Amino acid sequence: MTGISSKTIYAVAALHELSMIQNDAVLKIKAIAERANVPQNFLEQILLELRKQNILHSVKGAHGGYRLAKQLKDITLKDIVMVLETDALSDVCRTNNPTLKLFWEDIREGVANVFDMPLSELKNYQQKANHTLNYSI
Repeated sequence: MTGISSKTIYAVAALHELSMIQNDAVLKIKAIAERANVPQNFLEQILLELRKQNILHSVKGAHGGYRLAKQLKDITLKDIVMVLETDALSDVCRTNNPTLKLFWEDIREGVANVFDMPLSELKNYQQKANHTLNYSI
C-alpha cells in the first residue's frame, strides 16, 4: 500500500476536464493537458491505460480525441488507483505475526473504502471552489 502517485493525480485531473464537456464531444490530448495542467507526454500514457480499462473512449481522426466511456458517478477513485498504481492496496504485511496481519488488513480495507468515492463528487468540490472564489474576490 503506497501513497497516490502523480499518475493518479493527473488521471483524476484529466477525467475532471473530460466530465465538463458534452456527452458526444471529445477533447484532444493537447487540450486535456493544457486544461488539467498536466505534461502531455505523460498524459498520453495515462489516457491509454484508462482507455484499455474502458474508463475512456477514444475517437480517431482529425476531429478525434477522448471522452468518458462511463458516467462519472460510475467511476471511483479506486478504479483509477487499481489501473495506475501497481501495488496500491496490496498486502504490505511482511510477517507471519497474526496481530500485525490483522492490523495491516484493517488499514488496507479502510483505505480501499475511502477510495470507493465516485468521481462525480468532483462536481460538489467544483461548487465549493466556485463558492469560495466568489467570496475571496
